[in-house]
Amino acid sequence: MTNEQMLTEIREANLTYLMLAQNMIRQDKAEALFRLGMSEEAANLIGALSSGQILKIASGNMLLCRFRVDDDIVWNLLTNHSVNKVDNDATTKLHASILMAGRFAEAV
Repeated sequence: MTNEQMLTEIREANLTYLMLAQNMIRQDKAEALFRLGMSEEAANLIGALSSGQILKIASGNMLLCRFRVDDDIVWNLLTNHSVNKVDNDATTKLHASILMAGRFAEAV
């Protein structure tokens, strides 16, 4: 992948993310805050953006979204690659969601 292709992919990801985030925020703000892991202030800003503003912001060369998972415990639960592997995939994903929700609540 060339540098230009990578920049195009980043811009497309930004546009998709901003459009999805704005739709989620406008439909159900509380759920959007939880699912997107963002502050209410950021949600208010994104929710109020015009189409032109979204296009302008998305055209940058920095990826706007980021990984919320930043520790081994959650990664191991999501991938189910831990030493004590559990066969019930739904249970491990639920556990990971609970951990991420708790961390979101702590951050707010």
